[in-house]
Amino acid sequence: MTFQAAVLEGVLERITYANEENGYTVARVDTGRGAGELLTVVGALLGAQVGESLRMEGRWGSHPQYGRQFTVDNYTTVLPATIQGIRRYLGSGLIKGIGPVFADRITEHFGTDTLDVIEQDPGRLIEVPGLGPKRTKKITAAWEEQKAIKEVMVFLQGVGVSTSIAVRIYKKYGDAAISVVRSEPYRLAADVWGIGFLTADRIAQSVGIPHDSPERVKSGLQYALSQSTDQGHCYLPEERLLADAVKLLQVDTGLVIECLGELAAEEEGVVRERVPDPQDPEGGQTAVYLVPFHRAELSLSAQLLRLLRAPEDRIPAFRDVDWDRALGWLAQRTGAELAPEQRDAVRLALTEKVAVLTGGPGCGKSFTVRSVVELARAKKARVVLAAPTGRAAKRLAELTGVEASTVHRLLELKPGGDAAYDRDRPLEADLVVVDEASMLDLLLANKLVKAVSPGAHLLLVGDVDQLPSVGAGEVLRDLLADGGPVPAVRLKRIFRQAQQSGVVTNAHRINAGSQPLTQGMTDFFLFAEEDTEEAGRLTVDVAARRIPAKFGLDPRRDVQVLAPMHRGPAGAGVLNGLLQQAVTPARPDLPEKRFGGRVFRVGDKVTQIRNNYEKGANGVFNGTVGVVTALSVEDQRLTVRTDEDEEVAYEFDELDELSHAYAVTIHRSQGSEYPAVVIPVTTGAWMMLQRNLLYTAVTRAKRLVVLVGSRRALGQAVRTVSAGRRHTALAHRLSGTLAPGGVRGGDPGGSEGAR
Repeated sequence: MTFQAAVLEGVLERITYANEENGYTVARVDTGRGAGELLTVVGALLGAQVGESLRMEGRWGSHPQYGRQFTVDNYTTVLPATIQGIRRYLGSGLIKGIGPVFADRITEHFGTDTLDVIEQDPGRLIEVPGLGPKRTKKITAAWEEQKAIKEVMVFLQGVGVSTSIAVRIYKKYGDAAISVVRSEPYRLAADVWGIGFLTADRIAQSVGIPHDSPERVKSGLQYALSQSTDQGHCYLPEERLLADAVKLLQVDTGLVIECLGELAAEEEGVVRERVPDPQDPEGGQTAVYLVPFHRAELSLSAQLLRLLRAPEDRIPAFRDVDWDRALGWLAQRTGAELAPEQRDAVRLALTEKVAVLTGGPGCGKSFTVRSVVELARAKKARVVLAAPTGRAAKRLAELTGVEASTVHRLLELKPGGDAAYDRDRPLEADLVVVDEASMLDLLLANKLVKAVSPGAHLLLVGDVDQLPSVGAGEVLRDLLADGGPVPAVRLKRIFRQAQQSGVVTNAHRINAGSQPLTQGMTDFFLFAEEDTEEAGRLTVDVAARRIPAKFGLDPRRDVQVLAPMHRGPAGAGVLNGLLQQAVTPARPDLPEKRFGGRVFRVGDKVTQIRNNYEKGANGVFNGTVGVVTALSVEDQRLTVRTDEDEEVAYEFDELDELSHAYAVTIHRSQGSEYPAVVIPVTTGAWMMLQRNLLYTAVTRAKRLVVLVGSRRALGQAVRTVSAGRRHTALAHRLSGTLAPGGVRGGDPGGSEGAR
C-alpha cells in the first residue's frame, strides 16, 4: 500500500462497518465532486453521524481488494455550507423533530441561512409551514443538546470513548460533564452504565491523575469486585482480590492493602468478614464483599429463617387435612394420580412455610405445581405466581390457569430498583409460587423474599442442574445444601410419556455424563461439521431455512439459536449478523438505524442487555426479548414489543442497551422455552463447553433440538463438569455456621470492627 498525507472534506453518506470496541469504521463519503461518486474512508471515525460534513486528516492509499481509499487519523465536523448539504444534514435524523420532509421545508424557506437561524434565532422556525411552537421548541432543545454533546465528544475523542458513552456522560452530568471527566473521572465507572474501570482509567491517565493515586487504587479494587459479581460471585477471598488488583493496577501490594483498609472503613466501600473456606473446613477465609451484596446475603438468610419460623399460618387448613381424601379429590379433578414423591412435594408446599421443588425435564414438576395451586385455591387461599422471565411467567399461567407475572412486575420495581412491595408492605398472598427459581440471583431473591408476608407459604420451583443465575449468587443450590433448614423434594423419575421424547431422554443422558443419542430420533439431531466457520454457516441454514421447511416453524418466533459463547465464527455475535441477513434482510421500504456495529430494522428480534428500572411500566430487565415494531428516524426512536406484550420505546442513543436475539448465549436463554433450539457445539468454544451449559441449552426446547458441530466438542461438553462453585456464604448463614456481621476498617485479615 502506498500512502501520502492529506486532508479530505466530505459528507458522510453511510457507514458500512463499525467496530464498537476499537472505533475502526469503514464509511462512504460524498466529496461533492458530482456524478454521485462516493469515496471509501476507513479508520478512526467513531462518533461521526451520517449526514455530517467532516474534515478528515489522513493518508490516501490503495487496498488490493477494494481499490483507492482514504485512511482517517482524526476528524472534525464542520457545518455544511450548501443548501443540499444542509438539507441532507438536517434530514439525517441528527436533530430530533426534523426528518427528511421538514428538512426540505426548512431549507426551502431559509436557504443557506438555515443553520444560522436555528442557532441564533430559532423562534423564526415557526415561519415554516407545518412547524408549530411545540415542534419548534423541540428542535431548538435538540440543537442545543447536540452542540453540548459535540463539545463533550470532542473532548472525549482523544481517549477513544464511543459516541453512545459520550451521550450518556452528557445526560448524566449535563453542563458539568467536562469538569467531572477532568477532576473525578473514576466517578464515571460508578455513575454511568457502559463505563467500566478500564475506560475511566484511560480517561484519568489522559487528564493527568497519577498511576498510584489512592483514588485510582480504590476504584480498581471496587472494579475487581464488581467484575467478580458479573461472574456470579457474591464475594472474593481477600488474597485473590489483592492478587487480582495488583495485576490490574500494576502497583505495589502494600499500597493495595492500605487502600483496601480505607475502603473497608467507608460506609459504601466494602465489607470484610471471616467465612468458612470450602477448601479448608477447619480454617476460614476473609471474604470481601461490595456493600449491596453483603446486605442482600444477610437480609435474604434472615428473611428466609423468619418465614420458616413464623408462628402464624395463612393456609391453616392443611395442618390436619385428610391427605388421602384431598389427593383423591385432586386426582378426580385433574384426571391423573400423583407419584409418591410428587405427593410429598404437594404436602411439603402446603404445610411448610418455605419449600423447594427441583427436578429435570419430564419428571412432573409442572403437574406437581398445578396440583399445589389447585388444592390451595380449593381452600380459598390467595395464590400468587411469578417467574423471572416473561416467557416463563406465560408458561406458568397456561399450566395453572391462574394469572402469573414476572418477579419484577409482581414487586412493582421502581426507578432506582426499590420495590413497591417489601417487608413493610408485603404481598397480599397466602401462597407464593416462583418457577424457574435457578434464575433467581441474590439481589432479586432478597427483594422477593422480603415481600412475602410472615405466615404465607413460599414454594420455589426449578432445576438445580441448570446453569446458575446470570447475576451473582446460586440461591437455589444454596437452599438445597446439606444440613440447611429449607425442606425440599427432588423429583427423579421420568414419566413414561416423557421417555418417548428424545429431548427429555438426551437431557437426562447429558446430565448423567452420557453422550446424547443422535441416531433414529425424530426430535433430536446432530449435523456433524468439524470446521468452526462452516458449523456457523450450517447453523444459520438449519435455523433460517431447513427447520422452517421441514417442521413448518417460524424462524423468528419459534426457532432459537443458542451459542455457548458470544465471540468467534460460531458465536452469538457473528450468527446474529448472518441470521438477520437471512430472516430480516435490508429492503428499500424498511427503515433501519445503524448503531455502532449493528443495524436495527423493523421486525428484528432483540434482547435487553442490562437492567433498566427507568423503562416500561416496571423496568425492562436483562434478558427480556422482543421484536422491533416501529422505527422513526425523525423522532430518533424505535419501539420494541416485549415478550410480556409491553410496548417499550428506545431513543437512538440508548440502542447499546439492545442486542439482536436471533442467536443468544446459552446463559442468556435461561428461563425461556422455545419450540425448536439449534445449538452450535464447536471446538472454537472449547473453554466454555461444560455439562450444565449443554444441559441448560437442551432443556430450553419444547419439541426439537438440532446440534451442529463437532463430535469431539460434544464429547468435551458432556464430560466436563463445571469447574468450582461460586463464592457465596448464603448456605452457611442459613445453617447457622456463620454468625451475622462484617469487618470494618483495621488490617486486612483482621477480625475487629464487627458491624
